[in-house]
Amino acid sequence: MKKVIILLSIITVFTACKNDAKKEIEKEVIAEDKVDIGEKTAKQNDGLTTLRGDYIYYADAAVLQTPTEVYGVVIDEKLHELEKQAKPLKVEATDMVKVTVRGEISPKPESEEGWPFRVTIKEIIKVEKLNPKENDVIKLGS
Repeated sequence: MKKVIILLSIITVFTACKNDAKKEIEKEVIAEDKVDIGEKTAKQNDGLTTLRGDYIYYADAAVLQTPTEVYGVVIDEKLHELEKQAKPLKVEATDMVKVTVRGEISPKPESEEGWPFRVTIKEIIKVEKLNPKENDVIKLGS
C-alpha cells in the first residue's frame, strides 16, 4: 500500500511540474507578441497595441508574423514608410526584418481574402535586421 501511495505522489509531482513549465512558456510567448514599452503615458490609453515580430512586404502584400499570430498589414502611407526603413536591411526582396510597431488590430472583412486579423500601423518604434540563424528560407534554383 505504501508503494502505491508513493508512486501516486511521484506521478502527481511530475505532472504538476510539467503544467507549470508549459504555462511559463505560454506567458513568455504572449509577452513577446504584445510588447509593453515600459513607460505609462497617454500613449498607453490610445487603444493601440504594441507588436513585435517578423515583417515582410512583397508584391502588394504585407504580413507581420508574431510568435503567436499572423497579421495582414494594411497598405497605407505608414507601411510605405516602414518599407523604406526595412529595405536597406534586406539582402533580397523576400527577406524578413524584425520590427516593433504600434497599431490598431481589427478583424478582416469577410469579403476579403487573407489572415483573420489585420493591423493598421500607426507608429514605427524599431526596425532591425533578422538574425541570419532565424532566417530559415529554402531557396530553389531554376
